[in-house]
Amino acid sequence: MTTPHPLIALINGRVLADHGPQDGLAVLVRGERIEAITQANDPRVTSAKVHDLKGRLLLPGFIDVQVNGGGGVLFNAEPTVDALRTIGAAHRKFGTTGFLPTLITDTAEVMHKALEAVDAAIEQGVPGVLGIHLEGPFLATARKGIHDAKLFRLPDADDIAAITCHRRGVVMLTLAVEQVPLDTIRQLSEAGVIVVAGHTGADYATTRAALDAGVCGFTHLYNAMTPLSSREPGVVGAALDDPHSWCGLIADGHHVHPVALRVAIAAKARGKSVLVTDAMPPVGSDSPEYVLNGQTIIVRDGICQSDAGVLAGSALDMATGVRNLVNMVGLPLAEASRMASSYPAAWLGLDRTRGRLVAGQRADFAVLDDGLVTRETWVGGVRYEV
Repeated sequence: MTTPHPLIALINGRVLADHGPQDGLAVLVRGERIEAITQANDPRVTSAKVHDLKGRLLLPGFIDVQVNGGGGVLFNAEPTVDALRTIGAAHRKFGTTGFLPTLITDTAEVMHKALEAVDAAIEQGVPGVLGIHLEGPFLATARKGIHDAKLFRLPDADDIAAITCHRRGVVMLTLAVEQVPLDTIRQLSEAGVIVVAGHTGADYATTRAALDAGVCGFTHLYNAMTPLSSREPGVVGAALDDPHSWCGLIADGHHVHPVALRVAIAAKARGKSVLVTDAMPPVGSDSPEYVLNGQTIIVRDGICQSDAGVLAGSALDMATGVRNLVNMVGLPLAEASRMASSYPAAWLGLDRTRGRLVAGQRADFAVLDDGLVTRETWVGGVRYEV
């Protein structure tokens, strides 16, 4: 006989519900789920185990669709379950309760190891792992960024089989739309892969055709793609013009100017702008260095950059990203929070169970102080100190 989960009541917090922060509420949690959001004087509170939020903000847990590493670990270098535990724990310190470990362009062997590691991590219940994001290797040399262009290639039948076979989590794939046939994009999309455009030198017409074939989003908008200009809208123009696709935005103040972030958010339909970190091993680590493609990358002034000045991911965490959206971009906290929770949940098709503070959703929370600094994180009803 299964012992019922005790009822936990989170009280004395400012609960970021759908219409903004609200005082005087209690969030009732049983097991992995929110049982109810009710008034603080609800009789059920007195019979519950009470947790005092001390006046802090209670937000839905953050969901990051692009995490290359954390806690001193790069997923490419260690495509293992233990590495995923370390990366997840590092980002959990900053309110991230769900993430896609992201594999940067690598060999077919490493890609297969990464896919299997993510499957195993989900099977073992590693907190936060929602699936995998394959950023490459089907990219364009002209917009390679820090990726190793020697490893770029076209997808073959084995690649497609590995990417589309049944997985325990979601699969996101970043590709250059001019490099991959439309029929292949359509095949991937119809198999349930979340196909997104990135590291691409395509023109507007090619990008538009790829959207029609199944591309549903754009990886780190503005970066490593053709810009919007007066006579050729490029990939950026296609992204901003399309009402249905999502755009990942790195709000670290280095990848994208705050004005450009504001323009993109204003241009996209509400719900289609998603905060991402593109985080590297220094997040949640004392070490500012890591090795990528044989190059030592050192974080200086918050910027991950190669010796040649090429951006190499970021040192951003989701809580800082939310703070930047509020302080640098000027968004209301409620909208910044949605960009970090409900909008990515919708992109991943997980919005029925994640991303909002409503009864029936998972008890995934980020607890922030007045400075929007994370003070505690809850994943599936389990509280973690930070």
